Amino acid sequence: MITARRQTGLKAEIPQPAPPVPQTRAEPDIVMIQVLDGGSLKINEQAVGWEALRGRLEEIFRSRANHTAFVRGDAGIEYQAVAKVIDVMQSAGISSVGLLTPQLERGH
Repeated sequence: MITARRQTGLKAEIPQPAPPVPQTRAEPDIVMIQVLDGGSLKINEQAVGWEALRGRLEEIFRSRANHTAFVRGDAGIEYQAVAKVIDVMQSAGISSVGLLTPQLERGH
């Protein structure tokens, strides 16, 4: 009687495609809060209300090592509005606040 010899091969691992990486929005390196004429606010050119400012800042800085942000006020803005923004920034955990003036922006 003739029987076939059982053949065994090597176990092969086939490369699998990498799992899809969730598309995340790249955050800019510099965070700037603008206080506009009329009292409205923007964070990096995106409008934000006064009531949402702290929450949005906490969200932005949650995953950042550098907790530095800048404030820029329009020419007609009272210092009181800028001071209020700085207060909210510090309560949101921003450790370093810079003030941008028209001269600094022009590079003088």
